[in-house]
Amino acid sequence: MTRVGGRVIWPAEAIWEAVSPNLSGFTVEILPELDSTNTELMRRARAGQTEPSLLVAERQTAGRGRLGRVWLDGDGAEAVGSSLKFSLGLSLQRQDWSGLSLAVGVAVAESLLHAANLPLSAVHLGLKWPNDLWQGEHKLGGILIETFGQTLPRYVVIGIGINITPPVPADAVSFSTPPAGLQTLWPQADAGQALLWITPALIAAVQQFDRDGFAPFQARFNALDVLRDAAVHLSDGSSGTARGVDAIGALRVQTANGMQTISSGEVSVRPLHMALPR
Repeated sequence: MTRVGGRVIWPAEAIWEAVSPNLSGFTVEILPELDSTNTELMRRARAGQTEPSLLVAERQTAGRGRLGRVWLDGDGAEAVGSSLKFSLGLSLQRQDWSGLSLAVGVAVAESLLHAANLPLSAVHLGLKWPNDLWQGEHKLGGILIETFGQTLPRYVVIGIGINITPPVPADAVSFSTPPAGLQTLWPQADAGQALLWITPALIAAVQQFDRDGFAPFQARFNALDVLRDAAVHLSDGSSGTARGVDAIGALRVQTANGMQTISSGEVSVRPLHMALPR
């Protein structure tokens, strides 16, 4: 991690220069500490601040994941940079947001693969429906999407957390899925570099999704799908074989009762040999 005077150096200006020509009013803000970058952008949206914004927190005190889960953050100066935590907020015109988290995942995974200049088979980087980035059977990161407003355009907040170094469970806290870190794949990676790799591709993908929906991302997601053709168990008690996603991002599962499509992120899915989250 690049540091000057004990502080992490973030490439905010380089990100702004790469993005601003295609996104009017775009801003980049790096804060030393927040409760949650998603929470802060949602607060700002409720106060009428809906300009396109990238917000990064070096440390989160109340990070959140899907289904109300907690995003663990380390303590102390050395923990800064051990994970990348940021949110992108912008307004979208599209009425149907089905598959948005999957399109975001595709952009993140593809940008990391491109930056590392390594084939997928070499790093086993993939996506687990509906919002996780995995390396092998280890969780590398997650995505949390929230929205504000009932009329178009609607404001979307896309929160992304990626481990740079694998986190260590605190006290009695254990992980339902073993964690991975980006430096395990690319020792030279750091949080600032990863942010610069990801942000332009992420914004381009969200803009494409706003125009065209999930269909252009379907095949790309299926190529990265870590559940594809695996036996899976669902939190509703059913099980079957995952068969990729359809044109709106719903998970297809072949069960004893036929093909089922799962569109709700409230249903947890795990490979059959792994435990579901508690």
